[in-house]
Amino acid sequence: MKYFNRIQFIIAFFFILITVVTVLIVSFMLYNKFSNTAEDTAELNMGQVVEQVKYNLEMYVKNLTSIFEVVEETIDRSSSFSSPILEEQLNSIMKTREDLISIAVFTRDGKRVVNIPKLAMRPNTLLQRQSWFYSALENPEKLSVSSPHIQNLFKTQYRWAVSLSKQIAYQQHGMDNKGVLVVDMNFKTIDELSRQVVFGKRGYVYIIDSYGNIVYHPQQQLIHAGLKYEDLERVLTYSYGSYQDELDGEQRMITIKTVNPIGWKVIGVAYKDELLTTKSELGTFLLWFLIVVIIFVLLLAIFVSARISSPIQRLAKSVKMLGEGHLNTPIPVSGIYEVEELSRRYHVMLQQIRHLMDQIIVEQEAKRKSELDVLQAQINPHFLYNTLNSVIRLVEKGQSGEAVSAITSLSRFFRISLSKGKNFITVQEELEHVRHYLIIQTIRYKNKFHYTIEAEEQVLPCLSMKLILQPIVENAIVHGIEQMADKGMIRIVAKVDDGKLLFEIMDNGLGMSQNVMDRLLLHEVPNSQGSGVGVRNVNQRIHLHYGSEYGIQFDSELEEGTTVRISLPLERSQEEGEA
Repeated sequence: MKYFNRIQFIIAFFFILITVVTVLIVSFMLYNKFSNTAEDTAELNMGQVVEQVKYNLEMYVKNLTSIFEVVEETIDRSSSFSSPILEEQLNSIMKTREDLISIAVFTRDGKRVVNIPKLAMRPNTLLQRQSWFYSALENPEKLSVSSPHIQNLFKTQYRWAVSLSKQIAYQQHGMDNKGVLVVDMNFKTIDELSRQVVFGKRGYVYIIDSYGNIVYHPQQQLIHAGLKYEDLERVLTYSYGSYQDELDGEQRMITIKTVNPIGWKVIGVAYKDELLTTKSELGTFLLWFLIVVIIFVLLLAIFVSARISSPIQRLAKSVKMLGEGHLNTPIPVSGIYEVEELSRRYHVMLQQIRHLMDQIIVEQEAKRKSELDVLQAQINPHFLYNTLNSVIRLVEKGQSGEAVSAITSLSRFFRISLSKGKNFITVQEELEHVRHYLIIQTIRYKNKFHYTIEAEEQVLPCLSMKLILQPIVENAIVHGIEQMADKGMIRIVAKVDDGKLLFEIMDNGLGMSQNVMDRLLLHEVPNSQGSGVGVRNVNQRIHLHYGSEYGIQFDSELEEGTTVRISLPLERSQEEGEA
């Protein structure tokens, strides 16, 4: 029973049933009812098709004329044919159309002036005898469109082409001249426009020019061989219209349309025994046939869609709620076999996701704790060593007051660094921590810089991640101020900005390039003198705990100084909340 309840079997069975029943009904009814179509309808349809071919040809000729006008205008604007700009423009025009074969200008006595592409001319082309050439000379103001012919002017492969020509004026070597401009287009497009048109199995379309020469015929070889005949004399007497004739005992319908402005004629030929295949009751029959088929397919489609889609829709609704974060949404297990299996598998997957999410939360918490522990353990012993050396020198010089101040600041510095193992301290404690660090550094660097620490009253009790200011300040001293000849300045500000806790550390040091600023956040910059608690680690800790919308931003200019902004969420300490 499970096999018969599968979605694949149901879809296959019912669509096979629909197809078989529909084909049987259509075949039976068409066999009994289908016959000749009304002659007027057939003639109208044939006329519409021929009209469409004529319209397509007119649009194609219009496009050819537009291209010719562009070429003519380009040549007219050019001061000389020797100009490389003209050659470049003509080459650009060639690239716009794949059916463009060549562009050329000849003098009135048949000498070449320019041609694109640059190919050598064939000898004995009898240029002045070609129809497009003398048509251009006989009608100097009119654009001439030739019948299809073999393009044999240049040494390249022979192509079946239509030539557009006109007499033009041009300049060469500073002199005004007159010549013939010819643009050769590939005949393939006209061939494709006509070849696709058929009437029944044997009907066709052919094209003649205004002189009765065949431009296109699907059986052109038979025409030239004398094995097929077309009554062109009668066709030439019509510009538009239809008539019937008889050829080899078969009745044919002839429809004629004239292509403007070139005067070509499009002639549609259809055999009456193929076109007139329905009777007058065809319309009524088709109406009832369509009604019966539509009702049958509609009822069957409703049944199948209800059978298949209802359980899938229920499952999709549950999955959508899960995607929105409602992980406790029940998964419906009902419907056809595949939907039931999908629901069960999805339920198992959801349980695994919940388990993995819980596991990831535990692992991330452990990772954050271990990273902070490692970070605290990385406080460079060089800082302690340098500070003690400075204290020794102060004692030796008899500056006991400054020595006591340095030892006191060092003690408070490490006391806040440890913070009884807490990962977060108040803003006031973090500012106190960096203040003691600055006291030690001013003693060590012999007052090479001065500093200020400012904080809004409302941010002091807020929580801050521990040890985020000292690495930034250390970076400002070592890389910004230590190498300066003038006295440095460091300013630290803590405030509320746009609903966030914002620290700003500003110095007037050497500044940094954009490349260095990028590397500070992407790669650890080597620093043999720093504390080892890098800027990058601070940024990663903030991202890890708070998310990517918080972190460090740099704003620096060389020889001007650097401003570092650290954004954190505005969180109140528990002590303040209890108070």
